[in-house]
Order: sequence, then C-alpha cells, then structure tokens
Amino acid sequence: MAAGGAAAALPLIASPARGLQPSGATERRLRIEEMELTSVQVSERTAWMFVHLHTNLGLSGLGECSLGRRRELPALNEAFEAARGRSPFAIEAYRAAGRERAAAGDIFEATAFSAIEQGLWDLVGKAVDAPVHLLTGGGLRDRLPAYANINRATRERTPEGFAANARAAVEDGFTAIKAAPFDGFPALDAPAADVASAADLGVACVEAIREAVGSDVDILIDCHSFFDVDLAVDVARRLEPQNLAWYEEPVPPTDVAATVAIERAIEQRMAGGEFLFGIEGFGPLCREQAVDVIMPDVKHCGGLLEARKIAAVAELDGIAVSPHNPSGPVATAASAQLCAGLPNFEILEMQWGEAAWRGDLIEPPERFENGSIAVPDGPGLGVELNDAVAREHA
Repeated sequence: MAAGGAAAALPLIASPARGLQPSGATERRLRIEEMELTSVQVSERTAWMFVHLHTNLGLSGLGECSLGRRRELPALNEAFEAARGRSPFAIEAYRAAGRERAAAGDIFEATAFSAIEQGLWDLVGKAVDAPVHLLTGGGLRDRLPAYANINRATRERTPEGFAANARAAVEDGFTAIKAAPFDGFPALDAPAADVASAADLGVACVEAIREAVGSDVDILIDCHSFFDVDLAVDVARRLEPQNLAWYEEPVPPTDVAATVAIERAIEQRMAGGEFLFGIEGFGPLCREQAVDVIMPDVKHCGGLLEARKIAAVAELDGIAVSPHNPSGPVATAASAQLCAGLPNFEILEMQWGEAAWRGDLIEPPERFENGSIAVPDGPGLGVELNDAVAREHA
C-alpha cells in the first residue's frame, strides 16, 4: 500500500466503451490485487483519505476513509486482506470475512472496512457500466436536497462568526444549515458557572444564526454528546423559539435510555447515530423511537450495503434517514448513490466552506445547486479523483 500523498495516475478502465465488456466472463476473471491510498490536506482540521482498489484487468475502484485530521489508516491493511484475490462482485463474502472485526467497536477498523466496501461497489458498477443505485433497486430521485454544515468553516466561534457563515451558505443556495456551537463545552463536573456560560454562548450562537438566515431556512444543531439528560432538556427548551429542524446527539446515541428520555421531554425532532456501526448499532434507536432521524455514515457504518440494511430497519419504525457526511466528495458521491433509492431519505449533509477547490477534486466536478446535488449517473460511484488537484493539495 502506498500512502501519504497524492497517488500517481491510475490505469483506469471506467466503462465497457474503454475495453472491459460486462459479462459473466468478466465477473469470473476480475480479481482485486492491490490497494493504494491518496491523502489530501484540506485545512488545519481536516484531511481526506481515498482508497483505490486495483484489479488484474486494469479496473480500479474508489472509496473514502476520511477521519478528521488523519492522513493514514493502518487498519486498511487488515481490512484489505478480506478483499485481496476476490472478485469485487463477492461483496457478501468480503463482509463475512471482515464484518466481525469491523463491528467490534474500533472506529478505525469500521472505517477501513467501510471504505473498501465502497470500492467494491465502485468496481462492480464499472464492470457492468451502471451507477451503483441501479444495482441496488434503482433510483427514486435524481437530485438530493442537502444542508450545509458550516461548523468546520467557522473559525470565529462566536455568534457573529456563526451568523456570517450561515448567511454565506444561504447566499450559496442552501435552505438548511447545520452547526455545532457547543463544541469545546466543559466537562459537566466543571464549575457550574463555566457550564452555564458555555450553554449561554451556544444558545446565543443559534439565536444569531436564526436572525441571520430568517425564518424560512432550516437550522440543525449538533451537540456532539456534551450534555446529560437534564442539561440537554434545558438547552432544547431554550432553543424552542428558534424552531430547529432537529436537535442532534445531546448525549451519546449508544445511551438509548437517556436519548429516549430527552426525546420524550422536548418539542424538537431528534437525530443521531453518526458513528454507529451496522444494524445492531442503529436498531435500538429505531425500535425505541429514540430519534426521528438516523444518520448512518457510509465511511463508518459498514459501507453501502450495510447502510441500506440500516435504512430498511429504520423504515420499519417510521424513522427518516439523513446520512452523516462531513466528508470529501467521494463519500458524498457514495452517499448520493445510497440516497437515490431510499424511500425514507430526508436530506444529505455537505461539508461547506472548507476548500474552494473541493468540487474540482473529482471528475466530473461536484456541484451543489440551489441546495441540492445531482445523483452521479456514471458507472460505479460515478466519479474519479482528479489527480492533478489531488497532487496540488497532497
């Protein structure tokens, strides 16, 4: 595996027109041989990592394994062994070989497993010249509503800083905005005055966002699990005048009882589950009606097939699906392939404002228009890395 920097130009055959004919013979001959990692520096807070799976027939598949500032992921080596030598069509065999390890609770293992699974689907789609969503039941929509996550782009963590970026995202066409104004919250056993001051600042930031964007824009607030039940309820009630679209993870989503207690006590809709793995992670939230919206992330939840299974579990309980996606453009393309065919899809997250060159990192370029994104219609995930842009930001 080559890591730490932009990958060299890859020998890609992205469609049958370029030489690989979809057929049973292709499936029998196609085998995964090598893995490569490309890392791209986005900001002081963010790096993106992309996995390339190379095959014996020159076809390559793409997945994303971004994790905050990290530029390498050693867990990929172990996860890749479950795919090496296999046909990319053998996705269930890959899952059977690696899922138990990925589900054990380590986010690095889960992310590595999920990225390679994305790459397998990309290869399958390229081998048969079809976008992934056509291979998993077809699409219900060709454009997806999206919200702008302004959190990482907001370096001035004040009401004025959040308001300025919220206003700018609306000017870019977004009609829904997410922020995490409680980041940096003190421990709950800190002096009461410190906790109260941090809560006041977070509430003031939300009030400033609402004033900046007006009443017609949805506001979503992520609390990043900083609260306990009592504080979560108190803050939610203070935010009621701002008419939130949802209130996200005031406590860890693994604490289902606490999440249920908050959901029953407040008016706002609840959302959560951004780092949970598999149907076993999301099932309790759905069965207990602890949230109104679940947020599986294709980079962490087990990949595209697992995400579809999670969505089906949620559908049984009347829960909406809004994938967590503060990610690079490859995970966004994978998420779009997922969301195209989900009956209970609500809205897709977009990481806004971190890099002006973001959209040009892939081909065809990623473009959000009027707060929505088109589902890529090329084979596989529908996108390739732009190697020149990746090298420029390695």
